Amino acid sequence: MGTRTDYIPPGEVGTLHRLFLERVRRTPEAIAYHQFDADLGIWRGFSWATTAAAVGRWQAALAREGLKPGDVVAVMLPNSGEWLTFDQAALGLGLVVVPLYTSDRADNLAYILEDSGASVLILQHMEAWRGIEQSGQTLKRLQRVIVTQATGPMDSRGRVMSLRQWLDRGGEGRAEPTPADDGHDLASIVYTSGSTGRPKGVRLSHRNMLENAWAGLQRIPIYPDDLFLSFLPLSHTLERTIGYYVPVMAGATVAYARSVPDLPEDLAYHRPTALVSVPRIYERVYGRILMGLKDKPPVARRLFHQATAVGWHRYQRGQGLVPWHPRELSWPLLSALVAGKVTRRLGGRLRVAISGGAPLSPEISRLFLALGVPVLEGYGLTESSPVIAVNTLKDNRPGTVGKPLPGVEVRIGEQDELQVRGPNIMAGYWNNPAADRQALTRDGWLRTGDKARLDPEGRITITGRIKEIIVLANGEKVPPIEVEMAIANDPMFEQVMVVGEGRPYLVALVVLNEAIWQEVAAEHGLPGHMDAASTAPEVEAWVLERIGGLLRSFPGYVQVRRLRVLPEPWSVDNAMLTPTLKLKRNNILKCFQDELEALYDGHQSPHRADRQAHSR
Repeated sequence: MGTRTDYIPPGEVGTLHRLFLERVRRTPEAIAYHQFDADLGIWRGFSWATTAAAVGRWQAALAREGLKPGDVVAVMLPNSGEWLTFDQAALGLGLVVVPLYTSDRADNLAYILEDSGASVLILQHMEAWRGIEQSGQTLKRLQRVIVTQATGPMDSRGRVMSLRQWLDRGGEGRAEPTPADDGHDLASIVYTSGSTGRPKGVRLSHRNMLENAWAGLQRIPIYPDDLFLSFLPLSHTLERTIGYYVPVMAGATVAYARSVPDLPEDLAYHRPTALVSVPRIYERVYGRILMGLKDKPPVARRLFHQATAVGWHRYQRGQGLVPWHPRELSWPLLSALVAGKVTRRLGGRLRVAISGGAPLSPEISRLFLALGVPVLEGYGLTESSPVIAVNTLKDNRPGTVGKPLPGVEVRIGEQDELQVRGPNIMAGYWNNPAADRQALTRDGWLRTGDKARLDPEGRITITGRIKEIIVLANGEKVPPIEVEMAIANDPMFEQVMVVGEGRPYLVALVVLNEAIWQEVAAEHGLPGHMDAASTAPEVEAWVLERIGGLLRSFPGYVQVRRLRVLPEPWSVDNAMLTPTLKLKRNNILKCFQDELEALYDGHQSPHRADRQAHSR
């Protein structure tokens, strides 16, 4: 691994597209990205020059749509060269890009398209468009839908076109990008969950993301021979800034993973030096390690624990925290027998592994660090482009999220709230001045909503949330009170509590209205007695389907996947409700801890019950 950097400072380029053009000018023949060609069954590499030619062709097609700078376009593609090409083509024309999750629900996608006023949408399959079209939104501003993998007939009205049709119509003339500016123009609207259940559009400028990428490089160097494996969705701002714009700024290469199930094979093939991920991926590897240990003989388990103990001591010595110890002499053997097997699962060359978007358990972090996997936890929000703070290779303290990036100021406000100011902070929300007033202080600081403390050296530790917000393991935020209200509006449900902090999905504890349930049970042949209903799988399935219908207006990730029907209601007498009949959440969590753990069977959870959330 080389030590020479080739950074492009934000001040030299001004916009994200001019950053791309400067990278093409500097290293035209270097490989920009690798992508799997499913038709040929091979991985293909594309240079910066080849990528720029594709961007120019797509720019010409976008220019033929008659759009003007400031108009909105949306991209709903898996991580791919096409995602980058569309993004750069749009940014080069001064358009504003709205990234969409491919896994989101059709009605939520339609809401975002309508709210943003998107004129163009690019997606992968016609089926996805049909779902959006049938959602009930008028989508009056949407004049063009581009389908990259079209297999059937297109829209007879001409609004829907295959990618080939769209690119080939009217020739391949090249569109000129807009002149460089100071970067304050709007580059993207990124939708994140709101307290009402509907997403809010975060307005990010070119400068916001350029400065955030630049500040990140000052803390964690990236070199031209680094290789990123991209699997966190590019609609996630962490992946977009750190896994896309940072490699452009540094001249590194990106390989687009085929899918999460293919990730082990892709890791082995590409052997990346850099990863950007939410904690869930590390948790899965951690869980497989622990499950594998159960089947090992006692000698192997002792060897593993010895390797983690010695490895952790070596790691601490590398951080300057402890002196050398003679037991480190055993490390070459322990590395070969234990640690090497873990690092090889991640490709064997990993130099830096960023974890963000949700809390990473210190236990998991310590295990990976002990075994030689350099996991660095960071912290941020979409509203901060997104990184606020991150640990570094030379100063990495599990349990903290590191020090603020250069140029980013932090302070502790009322209720121990972490507040942030810097060039990475959003301009505000799209068409939502009320949300602006809630998120930004009068003197221009961003309210994170997280409680925090600073150590004497400036490291940040997140200690909790000011408001009740669930942060799932993938970093998505869920307002539990709004979700619970939507469910409880159905008279079938007397009480409900949604759970999912740091978990891969939402679960719920519910109390049914006994009289109504008796009628429903008789009609559908389900157990009517509450004791029997509370343990019957068919009851869980029926209730889950009903809840799914009640949550249709929420974002796609707000889905209850498992639940437990409780035979008895919560009350003031059993200490589950306050005198004003509000849920005592901590009491309920403690009382039903075993039931809740059972709802996550098959999903390793390293989090302590009292561990609070970071924000994305």
